[in-house]
Order: sequence, then C-alpha cells, then structure tokens
Amino acid sequence: MIIRRVCLVGGSGFLGRNVAMQLAARGITVRIPTRHRERAKRELILLPTAEVFNADVHEDGALAQSVRGCDAVVNLVGVLHDAGGQGYARNHEQLPTRIVRTCLAEAVPRLVHVSALGAGPGAPSNYQRSKGRGEAAVKAGAREGLAVTILRPSVIFGRGDGFLTLFARLARAFPVLPLGCAGARFQPIWVEDVARAAVHCVNDPATAGNSYDLCGPTTYTLADLVQLTCATIGLRRTILPLPPRLARLQAALLERLPGRLMTLDNVRSMSVDNVCGCGFPEVFGFRPTALEAVAPSYLTGASRLARHDLMRGRAGR
Repeated sequence: MIIRRVCLVGGSGFLGRNVAMQLAARGITVRIPTRHRERAKRELILLPTAEVFNADVHEDGALAQSVRGCDAVVNLVGVLHDAGGQGYARNHEQLPTRIVRTCLAEAVPRLVHVSALGAGPGAPSNYQRSKGRGEAAVKAGAREGLAVTILRPSVIFGRGDGFLTLFARLARAFPVLPLGCAGARFQPIWVEDVARAAVHCVNDPATAGNSYDLCGPTTYTLADLVQLTCATIGLRRTILPLPPRLARLQAALLERLPGRLMTLDNVRSMSVDNVCGCGFPEVFGFRPTALEAVAPSYLTGASRLARHDLMRGRAGR
C-alpha cells in the first residue's frame, strides 16, 4: 500500500514536529489536529504538505474527522506529569483505545503507536504502567485486524527538549545541583532518530505486528548527563547526589511548584534502568546518533548550520 496521507495525533508536540517534517519531506500529506492551532510552531504550519487544524482528539467525532481518509495514524501523545490526577489515564490509556476504535470504524489500516521504554503492568511508576495499558489497547486492535507497530523509546533529546535543556537552565541558575536518582541509567536517543524510525514503520508493512525498543548508542547515569550538559555549555558545577529519602523529599517539594520539574512518580520511574537489552533494531537501516554529536548544536545556542551539517553527513552528502 502506498502511504499518501497520515494523521499525527500529538503532531504539534516535540516528537510530532520532527515526524511531520520527515513525512512532509517525502511528499506525504500530514494531518495534524491540535486544540490550539494558533500556538503551533510556525515551521509546522508552513510545511508544504501539512494540514494543521483545530480539533480535540479526545472527542470521538473530532478524532473520526481527523483520521478519515488517512492511510495511517501515528499516535505520539504522552504526558510526563499527571498534573490533574487523570492525565495518564486520559492520554495513555483512553486515547489509544479511542484511536484503535476509530481506525477500525474509519477503515484506516495502519497505526504506529509511540509508547515508552519500560512500559508494562509491573513497572514501578504510574506513568510506565499507564503506557503499558495503552500498549495493551493497541495490541487488542491488532487482534481485530489493525496493522500495528509499537515503538518504545528511552528518554528523547534534541532541540526543544525538556531534558538536557532543563539541565542547562538549572546549571546556569545554580552553582550546586542537588540531584536525586543520580545513579539512574539511561540510553538517550535523538528525537530525529525516533522520528526516522516512526516514518520507516509507516512505510514498511513488514514492521506491522512488532514492538521495537529504541535507545541511543551510549548508556549514562543521570549524573553523567548533568555533567556532560555543564561541560557542553562551559560551566563547572558541583553535583550533589541525594540519598533515596532526600530524593523523594526533593521530588515531593518540586511537584508542588509551578512547572513541576520533578515528581514522586518520576522518581519511581528512575528506580529501574531505562536502557535497552539489545542493539538498535536493524530493520531501520541506520545507527542512532551519539548525544555528543547533537547536544552542542542546541545547548550552546549554536547556529542551525551545525545541525544541517550533521544531517548532510548522515545522508552522505
């Protein structure tokens, strides 16, 4: 089947924008429902094949109109903090269920669902368990004939992220950085590599029925990542690892502040390593990009020329 039109649920977000740009580069029409079109990034609205429009995908009618006539749907919705107590259930469980039901009703044959590494019913955090229940809903759709692929990335970094960029902002503000879960291990993956994998899945029917863990090439502790960020922006900062009890206390305080930099549920997520047990899936035909090759281009405020040079190099030009 030739893919001509794709609906991106969550397409105006951090990962969604990158998926949209890569699909548009292939000449694929990209439908992007959003509750606030006027807040969408200008680069997204100006994509030549993008249709960005106001719609609330949590409403059945709006979701049906959004996916109608599409060859595939990519679900990119995820919330890190459950601010109101229902955010995880609404976005990670109920929405995937609604998407599956709507795809089947509207005869959309293909769904690529972005979950999270470590998702599952036995995971320590509400975030991971809710992501696991979303995966279960998607797999139920596969049993009804929907061609489904699940992607499970580790923490995602890149221009506009809330990860390394947050560390850089804190390092510029404070000479000492008290750090809970300093020994937690991650394999961060570049946002454009995750987007590339998602676009590949949309166009490769052989990936249907499979789940893929996506990790970068290197494992770091959280303390390693903070130190790397500080070094990248040219600052020397003291990192103060906190014991578990103080880490929980710090999170309990931070989750009550505007911005919710950390929550107790985040601490529970970091109680287990967020790493892949195998190499990067060969089906995608590329190797993930090293964090060190990308981070300076956006943490230091360097021009986009460095990023374009990196992309040209990866393309062999």
